[in-house]
Amino acid sequence: MKIEGKSYKTIWFEKNLVKIIDQTKLPHQFVIKDLKTMKDTVNAIKTMEVRGAPLIGATAAYGLVLSIIEKNDLSFLKKSSEELIASRPTAINLKWAVDRMMKKLSGINDKDILKIALDEAKAITEEDVKFCKNIGLNGLKIIEDIAIKKKDTVNILTHCNAGWLATIDWGTATSPIYHAHQKGIKVHVWVDETRPRNQGANLTSYELNEEGISNTVITDNAGGILMQRGQVDMCIVGTDRTLYNGDVCNKIGTYLKALSAKDNNVPFYVALPSSTIDWSIKHHKQIPIEERNSEELSYIEGVDQNNEIRRVRIYPQKSKSLNLAFDVTPAKLVTGLITEKGICEASENGLRGLFK
Repeated sequence: MKIEGKSYKTIWFEKNLVKIIDQTKLPHQFVIKDLKTMKDTVNAIKTMEVRGAPLIGATAAYGLVLSIIEKNDLSFLKKSSEELIASRPTAINLKWAVDRMMKKLSGINDKDILKIALDEAKAITEEDVKFCKNIGLNGLKIIEDIAIKKKDTVNILTHCNAGWLATIDWGTATSPIYHAHQKGIKVHVWVDETRPRNQGANLTSYELNEEGISNTVITDNAGGILMQRGQVDMCIVGTDRTLYNGDVCNKIGTYLKALSAKDNNVPFYVALPSSTIDWSIKHHKQIPIEERNSEELSYIEGVDQNNEIRRVRIYPQKSKSLNLAFDVTPAKLVTGLITEKGICEASENGLRGLFK
């Protein structure tokens, strides 16, 4: 996708360095950052310089490449894999990518291991681009049907950032929107602000603006009244981990949007690549829900009148805060899952029908 008219991917490998777009600086500054060591990739994941389940997985894959460049030693590689998996526990793509890399690298001769690791990391990123494009083509059909019936602009509500900045390219929840826009379908996106890190306002609105797609930022709690007023034709969100029974773990606040959608008969779709499906956990209570630093709630960043980024505290000094990063939307509230292989119901039968 594009920034100021130039096409970018979110991560790439160049001259033994991993290049990323530092998403903590967006939308106020566009910064390309070099990751030089495995520790750099762990830090980038932890501090959310990179974020979004598919991009986290790709970053971890490249982290193992950097680990080999730094010290071609099996025990160091294993330790690196463990540190990467622990860096953000909720997004299943992280463990999926690390396990895939380690399986590929087990028993490899020293002189071949770097090339094999780099080839596999590149394969993971290229595969994600293909998957996200196919998610968009599959989801496009839903938007087309609404546009034909409505004969007017299709209003779509999304939450957090499941855009191309959360993947390698195209995005998950945004991919159908981008495909619809490119086909000439009029779409408008209600963008949840998504406190506390404001990924909707800072990232989703930013990338939609760059692609010339009409969008309006709203507070996280405004979605319900917009649905009551008939101003939302469909909801589409991403996911950090989807259980094989169809339960969806996504950015905190997704569950409340799904409840509002159900109450107002608004279709609620979840877009995901197959790397985000957890085939092992049977109950959502087993999902490790990340609890992040409470200062993400009590402090906020923005630009002042001099266009300089400032960080200010917005809570009373003595106030405590709880910063749970994700919640779980039960399958019964999900209209359908949009994957690279097609659309299915949010259930074990639905998913196993697509992924044998």
